[in-house]
Amino acid sequence: MDTLAQFAALSACPCDTLAGEAQTVPIIFASPHSGRDYPASFVAASRLDPLTLRRSEDSFVDELFVAAPNLGAPLLRALFPRAYVDPNREPYELDPSMFDGDLPDEANTTSPRVAAGLGTIARVVSSGAEIYDGKLSVDDALRRIETFYRPYHAELRRLVERTKAKFGAALLVDCHSMPSVGGPMDQDPGLKRVDFVLGDAHGASCAPALSDAVGTFLHDAGYIVTRNAPYAGGFTTRHYGRPSEGVHALQIEINRALYMNEATYERKPYFATLARHMGELAGVLSDLDPCRLVADGPSA
Repeated sequence: MDTLAQFAALSACPCDTLAGEAQTVPIIFASPHSGRDYPASFVAASRLDPLTLRRSEDSFVDELFVAAPNLGAPLLRALFPRAYVDPNREPYELDPSMFDGDLPDEANTTSPRVAAGLGTIARVVSSGAEIYDGKLSVDDALRRIETFYRPYHAELRRLVERTKAKFGAALLVDCHSMPSVGGPMDQDPGLKRVDFVLGDAHGASCAPALSDAVGTFLHDAGYIVTRNAPYAGGFTTRHYGRPSEGVHALQIEINRALYMNEATYERKPYFATLARHMGELAGVLSDLDPCRLVADGPSA
């Protein structure tokens, strides 16, 4: 398949939703960074080899949560890679130094993510390696946002609104993975990380009872868990999480060393056990009373 045909095939389906016959619980799982359909034109334009381009990818996270649809909770997954366009950012978090031409007036050019090179269109992969040799056109950036970013969020918004309308409440679980050691672009460079980090924007995006339930389950399963450090939640968590309105968002970061070889991108034998635990976690959340989700607001 030639480059244009590959791009067209990916553009026609930037994301998909795995779901059972009916949604039976007020929960949505989302995997925005596990996409691994790399447009050939993007790979050709990058100065990096294909393996290095994957450094920002949350490899196989969608597979870890694949049991969720069988429990009545839809699983939305991006098919495009984070290094190409990042749906866990504002629509226009863009670094003007990357582009030929003027960015839209609404562009956020001064966020910490942009400064780190990890805006909506990333300048670097998570290891700090530069993706491009030269500048990109503004039209290319806007096309990526319209073709990939916006359809992903349109589907996520549809799922959240439908869930809220059906159950009176909704919990969005935003699923991610993290390198086992903090990289040069992170808040904790060189530090070894725990097994899980739960991000609820310090209580602003999710009722404490939900964060507590996830933390307790993981701790009882033998994992080391922290909350909000070094990840308190990204754009998705903060944008969709409105506990006072019955919509909760919790970000889960999984240490990649638990389930994969970070150098070769091969699954470890423990992968199956971790996937089983994530299915059990989905079951624990499914047992929570939707009325409790409505009643609980953000912590003080």
